[in-house]
Amino acid sequence: MLAGAWHSNESANFASSLITQTCLDEKIDREQIVLHSDNGSPMKGLTMLATLEKLRVMPSFSRPSVSDDNPFSESLFKTLKFHPAFPRMKCFEDIAEARSWCEKFEEWYNHKHLHSALKFVTPYQRHTGADEAILKKRHAVYQMAKMQRPDRWRGKTRNWEPDNMVALNPDKKRILNTDGTVIKNRAA
Repeated sequence: MLAGAWHSNESANFASSLITQTCLDEKIDREQIVLHSDNGSPMKGLTMLATLEKLRVMPSFSRPSVSDDNPFSESLFKTLKFHPAFPRMKCFEDIAEARSWCEKFEEWYNHKHLHSALKFVTPYQRHTGADEAILKKRHAVYQMAKMQRPDRWRGKTRNWEPDNMVALNPDKKRILNTDGTVIKNRAA
């Protein structure tokens, strides 16, 4: 968790400080990222938008009245709500208890939880580049297993190549009929 990131209210100034510090801490190059958020006032405030412009971070906002515009956030929320330790029968006693629980969840989510979209490595492993060695080892294990028991394998083994990019809304390739109508869209 970022030190000093807890505030009792939302504001464009707090959001601006958080984004600035995160870009510095993570050595994010200008024009490297898009920040997707809801249409809340802290994210659309002039201070925040000026900070994003200064950092050359591209803002992206959910469409009006669309609650599931960011699949990454929605997936995170579902994981949080269905975590076995999430309090189901009672509320948190106070904000301190909620923050403490969220800090533990964040530690688990980033350092222990294996993400299917990241080929079953943790976000921390992906962030630090440790995923490459892990995935290379998995590929070798699968190849050895296929050599030892070819009768158990049809075709190729699971793809353990690291993904070089994660995209919120990847470009789509359109597969068209001969008359030009769309048969289906698929990720590029």
